[in-house]
Amino acid sequence: MKSSDNIHKANDQKWAIVSIASIPLVMTLGNSMLIPVLPTMEKELHISSLQSSLIITVYSVVAIFFIPIAGYLSDKWGRKMIIIPSLILAGIGGIIAAFASWKMQSGYWLILIGRTLQGVGAAGAFPIVLPLVGDMFRTDKEISSSLGIIETANTLGKVLSPILGALLANIIWYLPFVSIPVFCLISILMMMFLVKSPKNKEVPTFQEFVHDLKRTYKLNSRWLNSLFFIGGMLMFILFGILFYLSSLLEDGYGIGHITKGFILAIPLGALCLASFISGKKIKEDKILMKKVAFIGLLILCISVFSLSFFSNLWISILLFVIVGIGIGVGLPCLDALITEGIQKEERGTISSLYSSMRFIGVALGPPILAIMMKSMENYIFYFLAGLSVLTAIICYFGIRPEKEEKERSKSSTFEKIKI
Repeated sequence: MKSSDNIHKANDQKWAIVSIASIPLVMTLGNSMLIPVLPTMEKELHISSLQSSLIITVYSVVAIFFIPIAGYLSDKWGRKMIIIPSLILAGIGGIIAAFASWKMQSGYWLILIGRTLQGVGAAGAFPIVLPLVGDMFRTDKEISSSLGIIETANTLGKVLSPILGALLANIIWYLPFVSIPVFCLISILMMMFLVKSPKNKEVPTFQEFVHDLKRTYKLNSRWLNSLFFIGGMLMFILFGILFYLSSLLEDGYGIGHITKGFILAIPLGALCLASFISGKKIKEDKILMKKVAFIGLLILCISVFSLSFFSNLWISILLFVIVGIGIGVGLPCLDALITEGIQKEERGTISSLYSSMRFIGVALGPPILAIMMKSMENYIFYFLAGLSVLTAIICYFGIRPEKEEKERSKSSTFEKIKI
């Protein structure tokens, strides 16, 4: 009887993880799917490359400000109570953007409003996934393995995005906007019926929460600041490179939607596979997480710097693949370090701050690369290589799991003596 109950529970957990993983998949599709379509949007809406990059940026900028609020509310009211309304809001934003593209001759500003609503919805959905996984599982091994699946879903979304976006845009250029509410609806139904979020314990007052959060941040500030910076920088490099490659393929080589979508998916597929393997291997070993993340950053440094020496398209794509591997190896390590290194009570907010930093990278990458492509194109990869080196240095010196554990144990002992 017990064994059948365990099997049933295991199946429920598997479906729950699949349902939770649908959120980063849908949110990534809702943003990255538009990247291969941006050059077409410039022609259809009569806008500049900088204006088209803002369609990606506004989504991320809005999310940056709302993520910490959503994190606190999810700690207070429960994860599902925030995630489901946020998915509904993201779907509404997609409907507005689709309507503006379909019915209005110059609907650029209304598209930005729709993207703004999507950003608010993304703020309350995707970042809450990390603490929800931490809440649902007890052992570090289960948490890190599940987070590997979540990060893989996120990167799978990035792989599918250019292909799906290109296929849809090849039918009607604004069809990617139309698909967003459909994907959101699927994720909403899965979350409603297949995920049982653990009941929240007694929630502290806002003043107690702020006090505990400050104490947690003070105890962990060194490695948290390092992780925040690394997460933001990886997204900056990834989305900047995707924007650059999309423009290069269409404007430089005249490659159309579908072919371009498949080419963009190659490095993203490598990123997805690297994330999956990394998430499976690191388990609960925080020292190993740091080592794996650092190795991924070294791979990123070498491959980005190498891009400055080659103009051949296929050699460049091969190097982009290696860039994807470097980023993919590091991301699950960062997720697991954040989730396992913070107590459950503050996990939602700290994870949300980390997600905000990632969204800052997503927001800044395309417009900064768009500006550099106009007057400083020859220096793009030197610039990105320099950022990669800085990120690797911060990883090496800023994240010290063994030292942080000792400091936390000393601090907790001191707190008990005070009490």
